[in-house]
Amino acid sequence: MAGSPQRIDDEGTYVAQAWAITNLGELAHYTYWYDHPPLGWIQIAGYAQLTGAFDRWDTSVMAGREAMLVAAVISTALLWLLARKTGLGRGMATLAALLFALSPLAIQFHRTVYLDNIATAWLLGALILAMSRKHQLAEFVGAAVMFGIAVLTKETYLLALPLLAWVMFHSAYPATRRYTLAVASTMLVLVGSGYILFAAVKGELLPGDNRVSLFDGIAFQLSSRVSSGSITDPDSLINRTLAMWWQLDPVFITTGIVSTLAGLFIKRLRPYAVLVVGLVLFMFRPGSYLPVPYVIMLIPFAALCIAGVTSWILAHLRRGNSAGKRVSAMTGIAGLIIAVVIAVPLWTTQLRGMLLANLDASTVQAQDWITSNVPLTDRLIVDDAMWVDLVKAGFARDNVIWYYKLDTDSDVMDASPNGWQDSDYIVTTDSMRTFPDQFPQIAQALNNSEIVASFGEGFQQVDVRRIFPEGLAAREEATAERAERLSSVGIELVTNPSLTFEGETVSLLEAGQIDARILAAIGQRASLNALTIASFPVVHGESGTMRRQVLFSASDGVALAPGSPAADDLQRWLESLNGFFAVSSVTQTQDGVLATFSTVQPTNLLPSR
Repeated sequence: MAGSPQRIDDEGTYVAQAWAITNLGELAHYTYWYDHPPLGWIQIAGYAQLTGAFDRWDTSVMAGREAMLVAAVISTALLWLLARKTGLGRGMATLAALLFALSPLAIQFHRTVYLDNIATAWLLGALILAMSRKHQLAEFVGAAVMFGIAVLTKETYLLALPLLAWVMFHSAYPATRRYTLAVASTMLVLVGSGYILFAAVKGELLPGDNRVSLFDGIAFQLSSRVSSGSITDPDSLINRTLAMWWQLDPVFITTGIVSTLAGLFIKRLRPYAVLVVGLVLFMFRPGSYLPVPYVIMLIPFAALCIAGVTSWILAHLRRGNSAGKRVSAMTGIAGLIIAVVIAVPLWTTQLRGMLLANLDASTVQAQDWITSNVPLTDRLIVDDAMWVDLVKAGFARDNVIWYYKLDTDSDVMDASPNGWQDSDYIVTTDSMRTFPDQFPQIAQALNNSEIVASFGEGFQQVDVRRIFPEGLAAREEATAERAERLSSVGIELVTNPSLTFEGETVSLLEAGQIDARILAAIGQRASLNALTIASFPVVHGESGTMRRQVLFSASDGVALAPGSPAADDLQRWLESLNGFFAVSSVTQTQDGVLATFSTVQPTNLLPSR
């Protein structure tokens, strides 16, 4: 789960909000503005607190993914039980549970920290209680409470209210139906009112000057979000979202749609089929925003419809009913066989990739580079997926800025009077690269920065970029001037008889690509010993246009073997350098003594032109 899928911004946000509850005593790591009810990440925080999940993982998002695993296991068991209560046999109930648990589409989203995964468990529990025929009043009340928790976990689950009402209405005893439904409805309203009361007590129910409000949060979700575009536009967000779903598991999607349509004509499946059809139609309403995790609510009921229709097909084949039904059953079984034949190799490939791939390696490497090379006093603009990890690594909370907030949060903007120019680095991921035009400050930071380290490629690429407040044009001019001065110093060193340069070292020196501190250190040490410089290695992730590592292979003609007196002496000397000349680390390798300097070289070490 740590390797696939790659961490995304939404995961980091929910995990950071959960971490803020347990570590900061706040509902969110920034101002809580009612974008979602907080109950979802409160549950993640509770799980992490009870199990110590945040302490077990190097990557904080994994604490949230562990909670998602627990939610998926619970939901799988509840779906099996719901299928049994719907009238399916053990075999078909198991089929529904396996489809829900093992479809690549399901695994991709069940692993990802989405509030929908938690809400699904509560919704399934509510439906099971709503089908109760014993202790009906108590279990209807329980169903209402569970559904209320599902909605307060992820508000889009309110769309399942007609399904719950349908199931309750048909399960209720006619003699007590009015009473039990009234009590359940009242309980549901009371649970939902708790959220409203929470906002009212904080004085944040209605809009006001310089404050967030529940009204504004709801208005944003219903009307202010940028539309996902038209299905007819191949470049629209809705098309990209649907394409991602389809790429993960076209067999499950196709079979689910066909089974759902067939389920409309099977009495016991009809309520679930109607829900799936309604949710699909709701996706395509004009001007709407389609959340990427929206499919999570569809998956269990599509799996239930597939299993239910399969059960219907097998039953009619066994019974030998009318010719028309036998033809329908034979057509259905042929379709299922085709689906299985296609699904086996497709699922094998997808599941193998999810098991073995390490798509998050580039994010981990970028974080490691930052913690090793960026001073803790510097200010970072980051994807929220790494916010908690960097704060835990020692960066001040106010110096790790979620990129979304630099253009939207008044507190962050007040703390950054010069906007993007107050930050030192910006770390870009696919999430940040997708919507640059929506965030003017981020666009300016990107336009006035250059990559200092890059990891991965394609959608997984993570770039660490240094921001230049003076502007990129001025920076490029200064860089060209510095390279010219470095080149002149490098050429002088090449002529020093006490120095031997191997491989491409001479060309790098002449090109002005060696850090000024390395040049100074080599020049100083050459007055004491004859040195052989084997290479100027590139730090992993960096482009190599400016080398800040030097590998010494011999001193006075003696190879610098690990632990040798000559290697120890050179290491002590390098470590004794201080001030501008100080090294970040010195290590003895099989090839010699490797010295590494920090990422920022002082300009006043260079001679003027």
